[in-house]
Amino acid sequence: MNFFTLCPLSLISATFFCFIYIAFARGGQPTYDIPGRRLLDDVHSNPSVDLTKGYMSNADLENAIMSFGERCSNISRIYSIGKSVNGFPLWVIEISDKPGSVEPEPAFKFIGNVHGDEPVGRELLIRLANWLCDNNAKDPLAKLIVENVHLHILPSMNPDGFAFRKRGNAKNVDLNRDFPDQFFAINDLENTRQPETKAIMHWLQRIQFTASASLHGGALVANYPWDGTQNKKREYFASPDDAVFQFLASVYSHFHYNMSMSKEFPGGITNGAAWYPIYGGMQDWNYIHAGCLELTLEISDNKWPNASELSTIWDYNKMSMLNLVAATVKSGVHGRIFSSATGRPLPASINIKGNNQTVKAGRLFADYHRLLVPGVKYQVTASMPGYRSKSTTIFHDEATTADFILDPETYSLGEILETDCHCSGRNKNRLEMVDILAHPQMEISLFIFVALAFLLLLYRRKFCFSLPKHRQLVGSKRSIV
Repeated sequence: MNFFTLCPLSLISATFFCFIYIAFARGGQPTYDIPGRRLLDDVHSNPSVDLTKGYMSNADLENAIMSFGERCSNISRIYSIGKSVNGFPLWVIEISDKPGSVEPEPAFKFIGNVHGDEPVGRELLIRLANWLCDNNAKDPLAKLIVENVHLHILPSMNPDGFAFRKRGNAKNVDLNRDFPDQFFAINDLENTRQPETKAIMHWLQRIQFTASASLHGGALVANYPWDGTQNKKREYFASPDDAVFQFLASVYSHFHYNMSMSKEFPGGITNGAAWYPIYGGMQDWNYIHAGCLELTLEISDNKWPNASELSTIWDYNKMSMLNLVAATVKSGVHGRIFSSATGRPLPASINIKGNNQTVKAGRLFADYHRLLVPGVKYQVTASMPGYRSKSTTIFHDEATTADFILDPETYSLGEILETDCHCSGRNKNRLEMVDILAHPQMEISLFIFVALAFLLLLYRRKFCFSLPKHRQLVGSKRSIV
């Protein structure tokens, strides 16, 4: 075969294999010719032994988590949200002054190692946990987080992928393309989702997270929703909380050593769809289905840097991670919602005028936490079926507290108001009657009823006195109602 025959064949082969590679890196999604997408460069998908040296193995990571739990048991608890395909537990570290307890405080989560070949996040998250343990008694920022936030840290979402040194999990599935999508009917069947994905979804059913972030590698930027577009075009596609997401992403970028100085991404932040659209991503799913404001943080240009660089990368990202968590209590509007009739907490909903995203108050304490952009005036409304909505206007310059006391709707005298008391029998009936009588309009009704009864009594006495004079005229005696 001569040279002129080989050249076209070589060109075709190279083009074919290039297409296969890009499709794999994108999780099988359509690709776009976008310069500077280092996130997709799979330079270290199969890192050499020298590059993996110095990183914790899965066994090392598990030992580090358990050791942390023993050393810092006063501010932490260790639990698992499930297992990977190959049965490795997905361990979580919770950090709080009352770990494991339900409190009227916001919850934040960090997730690392979503892609198996991006291990920097798992290393940084263990360092973050240890730093908070060592400094919560002496550092104001650490103390603020421990005392006012329930921080949950999942160092590795994809331990199997890490073990195989590849992007996907043990079944070669990109976990950041495995969530239900808002635009396309992919991943809608629960039995086709990966166990790691199911674990995350069930986790968010149990815990109401205010905000979160996942740590990735291959670029240096804070990415925020939306991640996809309905027309599959690469364009800026804003979510209802676009301004809030820009604020949170800017918090991370600003406190980073050099992220905000990016020449590729102005301010070191980017809308996901404007960078390159993806579908089935965890970030958008968090926001749509769990009301959790999540960022995707690209924290190192190199997916798998030499372990000697980890300390430097930690120093570059430490203040960003801490201030992002602290933003959940240092900004936004927070409060609780009560019933005026019973004084009990109401699991009502909070809405911001001009934004169709609803925040549900907690089930036990009816606490809510709504992150907002500083320096803006907002109208906040609390509502619940059976109660009259109430609104208040706040000028949000820093964290604002706004509690709501909702009045029940008007009910008839004989109607029993349903309460949130889980009592039974005679005590519940007594409480229900107290609720009715305590209503302001019921007091007016009772007053009118008593007055009418008194007038009726006077009329009856007058009628009785005059009855003997007219007995022959009216015939037999009749009862008075």
